[in-house]
Amino acid sequence: MCERRITSEMLESFRQHLIDDEKSNATIEKYMRDIRSFMEFAKWRTVDKSLMLLYKNSLKEDYAMTSVNSMLVSLNALMRFNDWHDCCVKQFKIQKKAYCSEEAELTKQEYVHLVKTAERLGNERLSLILQTICATGIRISELEYVTIESLQAGEAVVNCKGKIRTIFIVRDLRDKLMKYAAQRRISTGSVFVTRSGKAMDRSNIWREMKALCDAAGVATTKVFPHNLRHLFARTFYDLEKDISQLADVLGHTNINTTRVYIITTGEEHKRKMEGMELTV
Repeated sequence: MCERRITSEMLESFRQHLIDDEKSNATIEKYMRDIRSFMEFAKWRTVDKSLMLLYKNSLKEDYAMTSVNSMLVSLNALMRFNDWHDCCVKQFKIQKKAYCSEEAELTKQEYVHLVKTAERLGNERLSLILQTICATGIRISELEYVTIESLQAGEAVVNCKGKIRTIFIVRDLRDKLMKYAAQRRISTGSVFVTRSGKAMDRSNIWREMKALCDAAGVATTKVFPHNLRHLFARTFYDLEKDISQLADVLGHTNINTTRVYIITTGEEHKRKMEGMELTV
């Protein structure tokens, strides 16, 4: 059997395969990033099942299990693309938690504090980005669909991961965004753009959010764009108690994905358990 190596040409072919498969840009970049990390680990060694298992176990030292499994998905996809099926490895089995860690979840009070701090620092754009994600449940990669035209219509039509869904934009948010756009003479296209007029990407926003953490005194472990989506999901579910509707709003195909968004914190879980009063 010939020695297996992951080459730059192979990587480019796989990228094109993902594009043809209509994967989102964010997904494609994640796959590429995960595979390059493996290539750095492999170096001169032949790719086989033993190397894959070695890498799988090494990831446990630096990443959470959910992150490791996500990286393995990327690698297995490349293995199948190359017909190296014997190199595929199983993901780690993770028992689902009944509650989440308080250290990881952003509270509504912390979210409000972040927004106010961004305003105090004069970063209106970041303040409105936080509010847009949290008030609509939109993904950070979908912010480009928040356009002047969508504000005028009162809803944004999002095309992500091969699915099209409509996101309602509440009146208060629309008014704030229209005022912001008018002040910056943005009359068409995306509302959130850089000074050069390009749509803001994940790295721009992530960098600004990290700086905001320090100024607001909120733990960096809580301030992720996705945590704003989680806060939207929990707030929505508390009002509606309809997980199917929430899945549609978030753009989830699998309702089990939505369940992850609405699990309570340990403190809430403990309070509910105490309220059951089943000791005699």
